[in-house]
Amino acid sequence: MSNKKNKKLTTTQLKYQEFAKEREPKRSIVKNCIKAFLVGGTICTFGQFLQWMFMTYFDFDKVTASNPTVAVLIMIASLLTGLGVYDHIAQFAGGGTIIPVTGFANTMTAAAIEHKSEGYVLGVGGNMFKIAGPVITYGVFSAFIIALIKMTITWLGGM
Repeated sequence: MSNKKNKKLTTTQLKYQEFAKEREPKRSIVKNCIKAFLVGGTICTFGQFLQWMFMTYFDFDKVTASNPTVAVLIMIASLLTGLGVYDHIAQFAGGGTIIPVTGFANTMTAAAIEHKSEGYVLGVGGNMFKIAGPVITYGVFSAFIIALIKMTITWLGGM
C-alpha cells in the first residue's frame, strides 16, 4: 500500500473507508497500557521468583541462577504456546507478553507448530530460523557496536 497516497480513491472506496472507520472498535490506550504493564510485570516478577528460588534452594549465585531461570521461562512459554494458552494471554495483554525471552520462545514455538506439516528440516527448522535469523543478526551487531564504544571509552580513559 505504498502508493496509497498517490492513488486516487473512488467514491465507493471513500464511502467504504468511512463506513469501516465508524464501526472500528475504539481502543483505550490507557487501559491497554495498564494491562500490558501488569501482565509483563507479572512475567518479570515470576522470573525474579524463579531466580530467587534457584539461589535459595539450589545454592546458585546471582549470575549462575540466571541461566536456569531463562531456561524455565522458555520452557513454560513454549509449553503454553503449544497448548494455545499463550495466545489468549497475548490477546489480553498485548505488548505485555513481548518480554524478550518469553515472547521470542512463543514466536519460535508457534513457527515450529505452524510449519510442522512441511517436514522437520525445511518446515520446522527453516521457518524457525527465518524468525531467529534477524534477531540473532541484530543482537550480534548490537553487541559488536557496544563493544566498540566500550573499547573506545576505555582507550580514551587510559590516555
